[in-house]
Amino acid sequence: MENSENIIVGMGEALWDVLPEGKKIGGAPANFAYHVSQFGLPSCVVSAVGEDALGDEIIENFNSKGLNQMIARVPYPTGTVQVEIDPSGVPMYDIKENVAWDNIPMTEELQRLAKRTRAVCFGSLAQRNIVSRTTINQFLDMMPDTPETLRVFDINLRQGFYTKEILCESMKRCNILKINDEELVTVSRMFGYPGIDLQDKCWILLGKYNLKMLILTCGINGSYVFTPGNVSYQPTPVVEVADTVGAGDSFTAAFISSILKGKSVAEAHACAVRTSAYVCTCQGAMPVLPDDIKN
Repeated sequence: MENSENIIVGMGEALWDVLPEGKKIGGAPANFAYHVSQFGLPSCVVSAVGEDALGDEIIENFNSKGLNQMIARVPYPTGTVQVEIDPSGVPMYDIKENVAWDNIPMTEELQRLAKRTRAVCFGSLAQRNIVSRTTINQFLDMMPDTPETLRVFDINLRQGFYTKEILCESMKRCNILKINDEELVTVSRMFGYPGIDLQDKCWILLGKYNLKMLILTCGINGSYVFTPGNVSYQPTPVVEVADTVGAGDSFTAAFISSILKGKSVAEAHACAVRTSAYVCTCQGAMPVLPDDIKN
């Protein structure tokens, strides 16, 4: 890891989802980095955990999966999300604040990693605290300034943990935006163009922020990849869903891995859809992918 080049990084929250039946590791950055590694590319998850047993467990879990990591130990509790199911079966989330991943420190080791990073995926949730937000922005600014470098903003709106200012800054720093249809409605209201259809909103964002690509996922209604002058559409496969946890992160990982391997946007999009559909058929966010998907 220390000497390898062109690393793909997932950066942000590492936490435990505490469910009625027990706890599961959560956090989009680890899901993304894990699936990138399954496509044969060098990846690394960047986050922070506490100096506690829950932090030890996260690091042990990542090690057992062979997942490269740069996880700081900080004097804050390891992040947890309390998940409760209401009487109608709908999950309700309580994302604990002022936890370890809110306080990811910028270190010399992290600076060195930034300079060797070919692509990074980051979201809005880990930017709710100024410490991690500053570290993420510094990391983005230290990455190689080349046309091939990919800065992927997987917007991932959670509860009220975002502001218009944070979203604007992140869209200025990224060159690929991933957003779902519900998030697009929220962002459009925030930015003052609610009355036009989803595709028009995407074209506006693509042009306004000079993006290479905008990925729009619409659940069972398919997904789109917008590039200047073109749009790729893929229907969502009908599968028997075990759970949808981590499916979006696997989509992003498969798409970015394929693009970095030189595949066309249409080929990368098709691979992403196959990957996320498979993950939906499995329990948990990090299943082992079959060879026919990875090749």
